[in-house]
Amino acid sequence: MNVLDILKDRGFIENTTHDEELSALLSKEKVTCYVGFDPTGDSLHVGHLLPVMALAHMQQNGHRPLALLGGGTGLIGDPSGKTETRQVLSAEMVMENVRGLELQLSHFLDFSDEKALLLNNAAWLTKLKYIDFLRDIGRHFSINRMIKAESYRARLESETNLSFTEFNYMLLQAYDFLHLNTNYNCNLQMGGSDQWGNIVAGVELNRRIHGRETYGITLPLIMTSRGIKMGKTHKGAVWLDGEKTSPYEYFQFWVNTDDKDVSRFLALFTFLPMDEIRKINEMKGAELNIAKTILAFEATALAHGEKASLESFQAAQRLFGGRAILATVLPSSNLHQNITANAEEAIPTVSWERSDLETGVPAFKLFVKAGLVKSSGEAKRLIAQGGAYINGQRIDDADATVALHNLEDNALLLRAGKKRMYRFIVKEQERNKDL
Repeated sequence: MNVLDILKDRGFIENTTHDEELSALLSKEKVTCYVGFDPTGDSLHVGHLLPVMALAHMQQNGHRPLALLGGGTGLIGDPSGKTETRQVLSAEMVMENVRGLELQLSHFLDFSDEKALLLNNAAWLTKLKYIDFLRDIGRHFSINRMIKAESYRARLESETNLSFTEFNYMLLQAYDFLHLNTNYNCNLQMGGSDQWGNIVAGVELNRRIHGRETYGITLPLIMTSRGIKMGKTHKGAVWLDGEKTSPYEYFQFWVNTDDKDVSRFLALFTFLPMDEIRKINEMKGAELNIAKTILAFEATALAHGEKASLESFQAAQRLFGGRAILATVLPSSNLHQNITANAEEAIPTVSWERSDLETGVPAFKLFVKAGLVKSSGEAKRLIAQGGAYINGQRIDDADATVALHNLEDNALLLRAGKKRMYRFIVKEQERNKDL
């Protein structure tokens, strides 16, 4: 299975320019591919994730991804998918936005040792000479064909003007593909479904100028099962910038995924294996909620790092109650390993001397000492109601003596109810006078 098969299986592909030829190429060669990101803002949002993940899959399968930041095209504005003229940004604003996008993309792609490339098309577009560009590049474009492209046709049919500046965008994007093919041997461009006309223009320009075959892939527009554009909420966009959307808010966005979207989003926005993801379609109730939590953990780890994702998971557990994460649900997720590795660290722990338990301590006093209850009376009520446990065993007698024979792995693990726990680690030290 080559990377094109993987992308199809996971739901990334809407259309390709040459399906069989591209599949054959990806099976026998290491390909450089690119996606363009126009810096119209200083942060990407969840709606941009699909092309980013497509590049990441290319890299994981041995190909070289190229993320192209539109420092040059961002000064023009892409009319694709827009019913109104884009706001013209200053060169300073564009470059500030470029810096923000660079950092976010580095969370998904490994740019070390040129395993991936990060380029800015301002490096060549701002140096073009207008007359030379019209003569050498513009002559290969037909106005008759251009105005039939969806990106232009929709604007021409609306009441909003299509500026001459925007009309040039297709030429500039096609020139980007030509430049990248010439200088970086890049022969595959990927983009959203609204980029089909621009991608085809680049493929044709490479053929006309160099006689080379290049390829294009378009990715679908992702809508939720409720018909909402991916990444949009009642609060606005869900940003990859942690200052705009905190890691915890980002985590919660994924946790709140509709039941009908869970398996699809796991396929698109995580790298978990498809044989595990397909089993999600058979799940419901508690198991499906676990799958949502794992989706949130994996997606947040990609955007903000595993540490921030784990902290978000733990915060949610504290706020909404600890939910058991069954190891049988998406077992390849790193969340399972993190829960095992961090379970003991997450429990408040204090060291005791072995001598403190030689004569024994009444059970209710241990719960007061641990701070799990505020008073002896509250401790006795907790025990009477069956809510007190020591090392997993329910305590029925408040005055029962807890002594050295109750230790497991040299510790006493106290639990009050389902969520609150405390651990006493027992070792030989100078006698503790508190008890």
